[in-house]
Amino acid sequence: MKTISTENAPGAIGPYSQAAEAGGFIFTSGQLGLNPQTGEFGEGVAEQARWSLNNVKAILEAAGSSLNNVVKTTIFLKDMNDFAAVNEVYSSFFQQPYPARSTIEVARLPKDALVEIETIALKA
Repeated sequence: MKTISTENAPGAIGPYSQAAEAGGFIFTSGQLGLNPQTGEFGEGVAEQARWSLNNVKAILEAAGSSLNNVVKTTIFLKDMNDFAAVNEVYSSFFQQPYPARSTIEVARLPKDALVEIETIALKA
């Protein structure tokens, strides 16, 4: 296993890597909607989703991959009522054929985030 790290996405806030490469796949850790330069959350769920996906993109690029190689995403939402807003942002990052996806409402996310997104991507 190879760990992936970039300064273009927020650093891990615990004992884990931003991503790991194994078996020709890149597994990103869940990315919160944080601006990596300021460490601040985006305002509202749409902006947090945008930052989350930008952070995923930066990590995948550091690993030599891209959003075009994502085969599976998982979205964790604080409130399923935000599904449409997150879906609108999500659709601006991915094109057909879309990756497989799960969206799950959770009781709480780290740092009280509104959304967290993780991906599995092919190396390239």
